[in-house]
Amino acid sequence: MPSRRPRPSTALAATLLLAACPPADPADDDDSAALVDPGPRRCNGAAALCDVPFDQVTLPGTHNSMSNGDEGWLFPNQQHGLTRQLEDGVRGMLLDTHAWEGGLYLCHSDCLLGSLDLVEGLGRLTAFLEAHPNEVLALFFEDGISAGETAGAFADSGLLPFVYAHPGGDWPTLGQMIDAGTRVVVAAQSGGPPPPWHHRGWDLWFDTPYSFASIDAFNCDLNRGQASNPLFLVNHWVSNPLSLESSAVEANRADVLLPRAQACAAAFDRPINLLAVDHYAVGDLFDVVRSLNGVD
Repeated sequence: MPSRRPRPSTALAATLLLAACPPADPADDDDSAALVDPGPRRCNGAAALCDVPFDQVTLPGTHNSMSNGDEGWLFPNQQHGLTRQLEDGVRGMLLDTHAWEGGLYLCHSDCLLGSLDLVEGLGRLTAFLEAHPNEVLALFFEDGISAGETAGAFADSGLLPFVYAHPGGDWPTLGQMIDAGTRVVVAAQSGGPPPPWHHRGWDLWFDTPYSFASIDAFNCDLNRGQASNPLFLVNHWVSNPLSLESSAVEANRADVLLPRAQACAAAFDRPINLLAVDHYAVGDLFDVVRSLNGVD
């Protein structure tokens, strides 16, 4: 029979274990505490934006935000769904609501092309906001449902506590909105208040045209709303007739997107508040928005 190796004594085993795993040095705890110092608070990713009023900040946005290839929508406007967009840095969304087959949905034109239950979709925004307490969003609905139905969906999704109702006058800073917990600015193209946070879209915003067959057709003409309104939406995508990712590769390049954004801001002598694109995951949307906001 093969011989067995003798087992070490209990005392010897304990000695070997202590040698391999020496007691922690109390000083190490002090070093660890210093390493987790989070530094200054960042609002929408930048400390400098915490003191900037909402109407002076540019948000990176998506058009037909719910329509995406990952979830199998036909002729999608975006590559990824709502949660991924938020995780990637999108902070403004153009969304379409519809009543369909007895329910409320996010759809574009025809819900047969793709649909997302409205409460489920809004719930994804709620989950993101709960996990990211220093982020401020803007939502602009092409509303095919009533303000009451929208409010019910906000309540059922848990998003209602996050909404901001603008009383008029000066806008709060991002930091003030975060401190108050009211971090979502909502507007609708057709409906209006009540409730007070369900702002009438073209009383709050004005925008550029949104139908361009090529990048050479981009302009900064006033489309909807009044130029005296406090918030400015720039629509920036090519549709000929569909909006294709191949078109966005060119349209979303910094040397196309940034000069147009700067020209539109100069044309109305005010910042752009929402720069909305198709197929946001190609091109330079986020770099352009950082440049417009003057942050690294």
